[in-house]
Amino acid sequence: MTTVVPVKNSMMRGSFGVQPLTCHIGAELFDIDLGEVARSDDLFAELRALLLEYKVLFVRDQDITRAEHVSLARRFGPLEDHPVLGSDPDNPGLVRIYKDLDSAPEHYENAYHCDATWRESPSMGSVLRCVETPPVGGDTIWVNMAEAFRRLPESVREQIRGLRARHSIEASFGAVLPMDKRHQLHARYPDAEHPVVRTHPETGEEILFVNSFTTHFVNYHNPENVRFGIDYAPGAAELLHMLMRQASVPEYQVRWRWTTNSFAIWDNRSTQHYAVQDYWPGVRKMERAGIVGDTPF
Repeated sequence: MTTVVPVKNSMMRGSFGVQPLTCHIGAELFDIDLGEVARSDDLFAELRALLLEYKVLFVRDQDITRAEHVSLARRFGPLEDHPVLGSDPDNPGLVRIYKDLDSAPEHYENAYHCDATWRESPSMGSVLRCVETPPVGGDTIWVNMAEAFRRLPESVREQIRGLRARHSIEASFGAVLPMDKRHQLHARYPDAEHPVVRTHPETGEEILFVNSFTTHFVNYHNPENVRFGIDYAPGAAELLHMLMRQASVPEYQVRWRWTTNSFAIWDNRSTQHYAVQDYWPGVRKMERAGIVGDTPF
């Protein structure tokens, strides 16, 4: 098992020790018991405030039960199911993301994405636990998409503020299914339409809101943007791809090395993440409780 030595010079913020991990995103918490946080209004309020500030929080050595894991996530709101991945039968809403020797290596997970933007109301956030980690590899990257928007050129920010885009489960998870099952998935979860720049409902931040579930703009083809056909095709797609690439900028990122019973809690409204798939044939087993979110505006 990988050994990670904790940083000692964390600062106390209320009840917890807090160590920021980068300049723009992520903090590791110390002197914390997530099971206790799940039972305490005051401790949870402190945790939620830190989440809004740092966007993703990390905690190690949390030997809590699955029921406590679910209870903590439910503090944020109702839990959501997942149409493809299975849940723990005794804890509905706790999704098992098990990558083991029975999982074909070509079943990719290494794409920058914001969870469930193919829903009309994407996830508010998630509480993710590492159950088993490979000896090396298998890190996860999170990205501050408010910072990504803030550092775009002003002309681009102005161009995209009014744009809207489609997000599809059919073109992502559904791509490996037979045609009839893919169409059934699309009928159950039609493509969602979201603003390209969403506003965070609690902080008011403007957030760049396109990711690997995004297929195309829906209102780009107008006289302001299109003079000739090439401005739309491939012009619109080139703009979308440029925006999607912003998630890969290291200055907006934090990278987390998992250990058994470590947790990540993230705000899905303002971040994207990328599960690094570099550990095959190693085994990585995670359990995630996703929280129902709001409709982006």
